[in-house]
Amino acid sequence: MTAQHLRPLVEAVHRLDEAWGDADNGVELSRAQLLAAHKAVGVLQRRLDGLHAEIAAGIARESRPELGSGGLAKQQGFRSPAALIAATTGGSKGDATRLVTVGEATAPRANLLGQALPARYPAVQRALAAGDLSAAAAAVIVALLDRARVKVDIVRVGEAERLLVERALGMSLDDVRRLVVRAEAWLDPDGVAPREQESRSGRSLTMFEREGFLHLTLQTDVAAGAPIKAAIHAYVAATFRARQDAPAPDAGDADHRTVAMIQADALTALCEHAVSCEAGDLPSTGATVIVRVSLDDLKTGTGVATIDGTDQPVSISSCRRMAASGGVIPVVLGSAGEILDWGREKRLFTRAQRLALAERDGGCVMCGLPPQMTKAHHLRWWQRDAGPTDLENGVLLCESCHHRIHDNGWDIRVDGVGRAARVWLIPPANVDPDRRPRLGGRARYDIAA
Repeated sequence: MTAQHLRPLVEAVHRLDEAWGDADNGVELSRAQLLAAHKAVGVLQRRLDGLHAEIAAGIARESRPELGSGGLAKQQGFRSPAALIAATTGGSKGDATRLVTVGEATAPRANLLGQALPARYPAVQRALAAGDLSAAAAAVIVALLDRARVKVDIVRVGEAERLLVERALGMSLDDVRRLVVRAEAWLDPDGVAPREQESRSGRSLTMFEREGFLHLTLQTDVAAGAPIKAAIHAYVAATFRARQDAPAPDAGDADHRTVAMIQADALTALCEHAVSCEAGDLPSTGATVIVRVSLDDLKTGTGVATIDGTDQPVSISSCRRMAASGGVIPVVLGSAGEILDWGREKRLFTRAQRLALAERDGGCVMCGLPPQMTKAHHLRWWQRDAGPTDLENGVLLCESCHHRIHDNGWDIRVDGVGRAARVWLIPPANVDPDRRPRLGGRARYDIAA
């Protein structure tokens, strides 16, 4: 008889068994079976993660320092519970430590009188148990909430926990990290400036030559790095446009450079331009850095600002400093601005409209590539559907996602107007039979949305 606590895990195994059918191996699965089996494995893995976190917390409890040599880990010949867990799983001690942290944060507790208390983070615990959240994603969320508890009211921490868990469902770990970065600024806007100063204090660029290569290692704060990213992304985007516009070359003449190679060439080209420029100043490359801030925050000096193409918010003081530099466009939200809707008078979106789309979408609404690597596309085609060149009919997409939308039957819907509008990606029936809309663009990571 299966223990009640293990039944969700057994249920996930049964789902995998049903999806797998009679195939001898994964290569023999049909496309439908592959998708079903892949989904079942994901649920199984996440539910197993939740169970493993509970076990890790138990191992840590039975290995606490006050037990001395009688602790479980030391009895088994390990210096710490993390070392014991890592040796068993074949993972790293860091991964094992994070598993213990998640287990302890989601385990039932008791007060000094022995009375039962809920888990420190009950929403995370429920999502883990249901298989909706991986242990790795839970660890990122728990780490933020633990940091916030020191400075932020416990009620607000609870609200942040609920919102983070809701938004993290269906996200990759990389996307959860982006979400958490935004959430930390939302929870503790006063902490952005100190973290910025710490980053600035740790900035460095090291260079050395080895085996015919020049190795560069750059570490800097996001405000200082924004023009670097913008310039390199502009070069890459221009290279891709040139590839598309050029006639089909012979195989020997084709540009086979990877994105990493093009980025390296971009840095070389920009530096060559700088050293040969006779103007006595760094040249303008046409790249633009866009910093956005609300009018209220700009007036009061509180809150935070964001930069296109970066996840880490910056302080208002950094925003003001950047806005005073050339090549930086400050987008002040909530103030009167240029009329952006041009109806049918223009087929191509204007620069001002692209800036507005970048403000709303944050980049490619599907994959998140920065605005410099996207194009503005009509939802209702300009020629075929007589679609207007308006913000409500426009969306930013990278070239790859643009083809995916058209070739695979995805639909896009824009609800609302202006910055408050939400872009929804509607999958085809073969991806989701119910065709449930998925939030796209910047709003996906906006914890306050």
